[in-house]
Amino acid sequence: MAEKKNDSKFPDDFLFGVSTSAYQIEGSTDVDGRGENNYDFYIKTNPEKFNHETALIACDSYSKWRGDLELIKSLGVNTYRFSISWNRILPTGYANRINQKAIKHYSDLIDGLLLNGIQPMVTMCHFEIPMSLQHLGGWTNRKMADHFAHYAEVLFKHFGDRVKYWVTINTTDFGYSDDIGPPFMNQPGIANYMSTGCMVLAHAKAYEVYKRKFAHQKGKVGLVVDARWYEPADSGKEHLEAAEIAREFEVGMFLNPLYHPDGDFPEVVKRRVETVSKIEGYPESRLPSFTREEIDLMKGSCDFIGANLYTSFLVKRKDDSLFDGTSTLRDEGAEIFQDPSWKGSASSWLKVRPDGAVKVLQWIKEKYNNPDVYVTENGFSDLGGIEDIDRIDYLKSYMKAVLEAIDEHRVAVKGYFVWSLLDNFEWASGYKEKFGLFSVDFTDPNRARTPKKSALWYSKVVKERKIVP
Repeated sequence: MAEKKNDSKFPDDFLFGVSTSAYQIEGSTDVDGRGENNYDFYIKTNPEKFNHETALIACDSYSKWRGDLELIKSLGVNTYRFSISWNRILPTGYANRINQKAIKHYSDLIDGLLLNGIQPMVTMCHFEIPMSLQHLGGWTNRKMADHFAHYAEVLFKHFGDRVKYWVTINTTDFGYSDDIGPPFMNQPGIANYMSTGCMVLAHAKAYEVYKRKFAHQKGKVGLVVDARWYEPADSGKEHLEAAEIAREFEVGMFLNPLYHPDGDFPEVVKRRVETVSKIEGYPESRLPSFTREEIDLMKGSCDFIGANLYTSFLVKRKDDSLFDGTSTLRDEGAEIFQDPSWKGSASSWLKVRPDGAVKVLQWIKEKYNNPDVYVTENGFSDLGGIEDIDRIDYLKSYMKAVLEAIDEHRVAVKGYFVWSLLDNFEWASGYKEKFGLFSVDFTDPNRARTPKKSALWYSKVVKERKIVP
């Protein structure tokens, strides 16, 4: 990656922010009529999967949101990305019963942000879903897309007059392709394809509701993807092809239906899954198909891409016959790994590769005709401490990568959000891995917050609109 000068500034209209998600910070799981979600249920039934830790209190941000608003203000950012808990708004999961206490809570938060000149970017679904819907199959049940659209309409109706940036779903296949998160289906090559198709369709249905009923609110509706970069392990043709196939499976499956003129899963994905399915003896392709009506609905149904930028992977071609059983990797025909020499973090998967951030942003630009992109998450994990120099170094290197993408490659990156405002409940990792700009003392009943050195550094970046020493 080319070295960027420190005096290179971000565009005048660039959005700087921080990100959080409801389940990871709110706590108050039994307050104000909140319903049960998938994480509540599986943490109780599978505590060993979460280091025997819970989010019952987490950062206690549901009750301490006013104090957290002061922290956001201290950073000087002009946006705050947070998620709304579906099961707070609709305790049963269904839109026939709306929880007015939850409506008031999020309305007060939105008003507080706007009063302080901070634009809210609201994520409707960040991993957590009502348990009532998980019992029906969660994202493997196509009816979930309709339930999500009903939920989205409730949010548009109550908050859309003030919220101008909407993220429908922070997409993931956790728990469908593996057993590291709810619902622990662990059916790679089957359940994750079903969940991906349903999430993309749910996004499109929510988008259609907005454009049909709420276009007068003049907001933007986008989708967030985990934008990891997949780099060929060497320059051999088969590895170059394997890396591109991996990108299509891991990123393109979410974006292709929305941005490609075909409005469907990538052709290479459809072709490879069908071929491998036949080899494995399945009577039909394991990849779910869309109807013509669904394809037409999905095409063009996205105003921006939210790219969560964290890390990169290496890819080698691996012959299909060398795999044991059905899997996404067998469909990809790839071995995916990381170089042990890469600088690491407290998270086993998070290696420092800012060059990959430039490449994935370029790939999105070239693949989808340069759509607007917001870096909705970028962050670094450690084991705690206020003098978090490694976090500053990481954020600095990735912000340089974003500037390079903007200045040299003309990628339409419109904003950047640090993950995360606070140390929080990091899903299966519990509270061990720390991502926050502010430290949270989880042994303190008051959950005291302390700014880290990275918070002070980031506030200077925001103020000067350039990367500072």
